[in-house]
Amino acid sequence: MTTPQAPQSVIPPLFAGLCDDAAIFPPGDLALPQAVPAHLAYRSAWYAELVGPFLCSAARIGALSEQLAEGEPPLAGRLPVGVIVPEGSTALADVVRTVTADPRLRLVGLEVLADRDKTAAEGVRAVRAELDRLLPEYAPDVQATIELPRGPELLLGLDQLEGSAYRAKFRTGGATPEAFPGELELASFLYAAVYRKLAFKCTAGLHHAVRQDEEATGFAHQGFLNVLLATHAALEGAEHAELAGLLGERDGTVLAAKLSDLSPAQVRATRAAFTAFGTCSIAEPLADLLALNLVALP
Repeated sequence: MTTPQAPQSVIPPLFAGLCDDAAIFPPGDLALPQAVPAHLAYRSAWYAELVGPFLCSAARIGALSEQLAEGEPPLAGRLPVGVIVPEGSTALADVVRTVTADPRLRLVGLEVLADRDKTAAEGVRAVRAELDRLLPEYAPDVQATIELPRGPELLLGLDQLEGSAYRAKFRTGGATPEAFPGELELASFLYAAVYRKLAFKCTAGLHHAVRQDEEATGFAHQGFLNVLLATHAALEGAEHAELAGLLGERDGTVLAAKLSDLSPAQVRATRAAFTAFGTCSIAEPLADLLALNLVALP
């Protein structure tokens, strides 16, 4: 008698849980009455394993809970949610206690901006200390992330994360051209994070697979396949110039071919380092993966 085998996911391990749902954040700015049903639909779709938690700012947690109570379709169990805390360490206690006590929400992630009224190192230390104090009691299994400021103090902030259980978060886009890091700046972050053995996530500007100029704005967006490949290269010992070159590659077929050659162990290592990115669109990254034959329709 043979043992039944679990069906194989149509989402390859390289992309499993890669796209955190940031639909309510700019530039998507989807209202909760539309964003919540859409997220619930993703969670039951054939590509569900591509999608990470629903991201919500701390200020809108109450509204999210109300929407879940009133909305259709009804929620089965608690909604996995990642809470964004731009206020830093001083807001953490209230956020953690509120969300963990809510019967409609399951706190799976915290993304906390390093305190802005301090140096980068001091700001990271303050958030890390508060997470160390709160999580063991209220949310020991939560994946916590500290967003670091771009600029000359970035490495000092990363130093304060080294040896911790917390991820680094790096902003890769926004509403202005200056919000988008260039290839060398992003390469420097990847190199520094991998060197310190820090897991990380990115946010903003990564909703397409390949490095490109956005037609509507002209902004130069990073590609999430570029980041995956550069992360793998950094783990293999590549230096800044090579990483920047991979981040600048604009031929999706080249990126897809190289990523398809990764061994299962290399895939696991790459995703252990680059864990996720926040995107206001799930449809766009999925469409790109389908177009490059990296994901197949079931």
